[in-house]
Amino acid sequence: MTATYRPEFEAALRTFARASAIMVAQGFEAPILVGGAAVEIFTASAVATGDLDVVTARQERFEAALRELGFVKPSGPGMSTRGWIHAELQLSFEVVSTVLLDGLADRDRVVTLDFGADGMVRIISVEDMIADRMGQFASGTAPEMRKQARAMLVLHSDVDRAYLADRVIEETAGGYRIEDIETDRV
Repeated sequence: MTATYRPEFEAALRTFARASAIMVAQGFEAPILVGGAAVEIFTASAVATGDLDVVTARQERFEAALRELGFVKPSGPGMSTRGWIHAELQLSFEVVSTVLLDGLADRDRVVTLDFGADGMVRIISVEDMIADRMGQFASGTAPEMRKQARAMLVLHSDVDRAYLADRVIEETAGGYRIEDIETDRV
């Protein structure tokens, strides 16, 4: 791993790697990080998250791995998370889908980070994450998502622009283009 992340986020990533390793050892596909956690990875913690969103077709197996690692699912009044928390980590984990971006993302583009003895972490591609953020921006409910898309695009000048162009159009129903991420005009 070459990037430097804030310590609590790196601890959460290492824990996610261990949970992924448990699933792989049981013969299941490792889950994939999406959402704010992927943005934090792609911005080297310049954009921070409070939870780790996960895509896996095997939610029950992933949650069993989390329990094995000391996670609990909080319940009761005043609990605002639907995810799993660990007493020592300051972040929660939540399965948000069984299919990566409703099947629109190219699973062959999923990125893998090696955390040594802790295992591997699979992450949605930066192109798909940028497109996802633009889709959320286009919905009109999340104006900050364009800024996140821009931050990732600036930091990853090596993106596959053709793929990204198609994905932005797809996620925004044709409402936005790459140029709308790169410029201040919208």
